[in-house]
Amino acid sequence: MRKSGILLHISSLPNDYGIGTMGHEAYEFVDYLKKCGQTVWQILPLSQTSFGDSPYQSFSIYAGNPYFISLETLEKEGLLAADDYAFIKWRKNERYVDYDIIYENIFDVFRKAYERFIKKHDHFDRFKVFCQKNVWLEDYSLFMALKDAHNGRPWNEWESSIRFREAAAVKKACDELSAEMDFYKFLQFKFFEQWFGLKQYANENGVEIIGDIPIYTAYDSADVWCAPELFQLNSDRLPTVVAGFPPDGFSPKGQLWGNPIYNWDKMKEDEFEWWTERIAFAKKIYDVVRIDHFIGFDRYYAIPFGNADAIEGEWRDGPKYPLFNVIKEKTGKGGIIAEDLGIITPSVRKLLRQASYPGMKIMQFAFDADGKSEYLPQNNYVVYTSTHDNDTVAGWIMSADRSVRGFAKEYLGVTRYAQVPKAVIKLAWTSTADTAITTISDLCGYGSEARINIPSTLGGNNWRWRTAKADFSEENAAFLKRLTQLSNRIVNE
Repeated sequence: MRKSGILLHISSLPNDYGIGTMGHEAYEFVDYLKKCGQTVWQILPLSQTSFGDSPYQSFSIYAGNPYFISLETLEKEGLLAADDYAFIKWRKNERYVDYDIIYENIFDVFRKAYERFIKKHDHFDRFKVFCQKNVWLEDYSLFMALKDAHNGRPWNEWESSIRFREAAAVKKACDELSAEMDFYKFLQFKFFEQWFGLKQYANENGVEIIGDIPIYTAYDSADVWCAPELFQLNSDRLPTVVAGFPPDGFSPKGQLWGNPIYNWDKMKEDEFEWWTERIAFAKKIYDVVRIDHFIGFDRYYAIPFGNADAIEGEWRDGPKYPLFNVIKEKTGKGGIIAEDLGIITPSVRKLLRQASYPGMKIMQFAFDADGKSEYLPQNNYVVYTSTHDNDTVAGWIMSADRSVRGFAKEYLGVTRYAQVPKAVIKLAWTSTADTAITTISDLCGYGSEARINIPSTLGGNNWRWRTAKADFSEENAAFLKRLTQLSNRIVNE
């Protein structure tokens, strides 16, 4: 089936509260997708963000981001009053998220909702069932409560008894922090209640959700704290090596991500149960799962812990196909897209064939002046005009080498740079790729100001860009719907 859709993260949806949520703006975007004739909505990880505000660095591989909980929905449920949050100035700029403002205010508002929640008996049965079904909640809520008790410090800076999870210390913490743990469980209850309501609405309106999971976890996470044996840590539970990517044409010093790397030999002992549970959960909350940095399962780049950049490192073998063979057996075939960007070796190609997962390509990489790029659309399976880690198409064409710009205009059959974004979308849609995805910023023709992230950098406007209501125009909807019809892709009527 030939499908198509738009990539837009929840955080980039427009509203008056500083960051997009799973409230009416998300439902309106589903309606807009349908108006555009699209059947796919791709998002970034729903994970709760930590330092740096990246959805790829989270306190938990399971927990959802409380920032996405709709305050208006909580108000409709009687858990908030308008006066509890309407007075807060949630944003300084309509176009960019101000995470500091949200962090300083949102949890006080949530605590008011929680106080009302514990007085309402009609919620408790569903809440109890949710907690029983999601066994990860216990460790996660304790981790978050302990972070609060330690003024937000990472777990490796806690006192040794709780850092090393001594049984007596864990029991004591659970007893003393039970109320705070319940608050964090409540947030997850409300997050997933709202998420599954939104997903149901999308599915009922002919839209499937492509979600995203990072290959790695953050070091300061419940996952590493609770299962240190599954990571390459020393006796003090500090990483021996961390993840990243070697120097290339885009990053002269490489990319230092800093995540701890899995102890694959240990994971193999129980048939990769940690991974099969993670994938099963992801398949439950998404219709299709994109796995980030898929090549890391074939081989990964290990950088000595403490290094300032990624210049020094070595390639090591990953788990390869045995991991995905088990994932297929325990979670079913299909439902996965492999983000296979980077250095594609013959062994990576072999792993993709064995796993039978579609890879992905980005149109911007296709326009080498010699015309021989493997990223040209006739070679693609899932094709993107751009992603969160790339510049927008308009930003890319203006910063590309002169020879690339000339070849791109000739190949696309355009005379002006302003025509390039829609021409690239048209090329993606008319390609042989089974699925074609554009970003809302490319559909609108925005430049680098709408870029989501610059890899291996912190601060700036990373993860902050947002849409405005005017971006969802009738003109763009008509363009995309007609293009979908002409390119023989499924049209969402």
